[in-house]
Amino acid sequence: MEPAPVSIPSNIKTVAVVNRSEASKESQTIDAIHKVLSLETNDLQKTGAQASMQGLTDELMKNNRFTEVKPLKGMELKTFGAGIFPSALAWDSVEKICRESNTDALFSLELFDTESKLNYAASPTQVNLGVASLPAIQHQVNMTTFVKTGWRIYDPASRTILDEYILGRDISYSGAGINPVAAAAGLAGRKEAVKDVSNKAGEAYASRILPYWIRVSRDYFVSGDENFKTAQRKAQSGNWDGAAAIWQEETRNPNGNLAGRACYNMAIIDEINGDLDGAIQWAQKSYENYNNKLALHYLNILRNRKRQNELLKNQTVASNDR
Repeated sequence: MEPAPVSIPSNIKTVAVVNRSEASKESQTIDAIHKVLSLETNDLQKTGAQASMQGLTDELMKNNRFTEVKPLKGMELKTFGAGIFPSALAWDSVEKICRESNTDALFSLELFDTESKLNYAASPTQVNLGVASLPAIQHQVNMTTFVKTGWRIYDPASRTILDEYILGRDISYSGAGINPVAAAAGLAGRKEAVKDVSNKAGEAYASRILPYWIRVSRDYFVSGDENFKTAQRKAQSGNWDGAAAIWQEETRNPNGNLAGRACYNMAIIDEINGDLDGAIQWAQKSYENYNNKLALHYLNILRNRKRQNELLKNQTVASNDR
């Protein structure tokens, strides 16, 4: 388990969620030009921004980190628009929003933008009429839409921006037919697809405040003597305890090379069993006593993992202290 990318102070128990992605009056002309060039509409972007807000709110409420999540609507929070990630809100504004909503922090959708690219092609084809076929033109329409969301988390108590992050995802559509209208019909579900992807973008951003799992791999020694081969077969069958019993014996092997390998493998056994201190001791012994070079690299991995665990523990304590 890895620590959450964003650490939220324990004093933050309630949060507000706002949408600041709409263009201000002063920049509406530039924003409108940007939308024309991006093949987009105000309606699509408003729908997508609302979906992102909903996805974030639902996920924050679901993970139980906060006692209350308040989506605030009708806020007159504007930005430059035109696909630009804006400068941060003034702290006076952040403090006012949190004070009036009785919340401790502010999650803000600072940017929502969609940009589409359209490809059109026409090629000769044949239309089968049963008894005969006629030459026709096959129309192919392909559209790729890039959905971009930008977020910030404001902590008014410390006047700190806890996080600012941009997420981007592509959606592709295509349609084909013997006339342009039939081909364009394949793009009919685009608005719902953008809405769905935007909602998932909000969910994905909420996950940045949670620890997450990753998969790691470990190499262990299998060559040496017959005992190592037997231990390998036990490990391959999932009998790690049986393999460990053999490696434990091999740590006393008079052959220093084999003893060092066995110590290294015992470090892996202790890591599997969650005993990082024991794993560190075995890895140290493998390197210091038997000069196993791989053990030094593994030792650094184990020490880093122990530091990460301590950070995770501190995050869990902070999360539960509410």
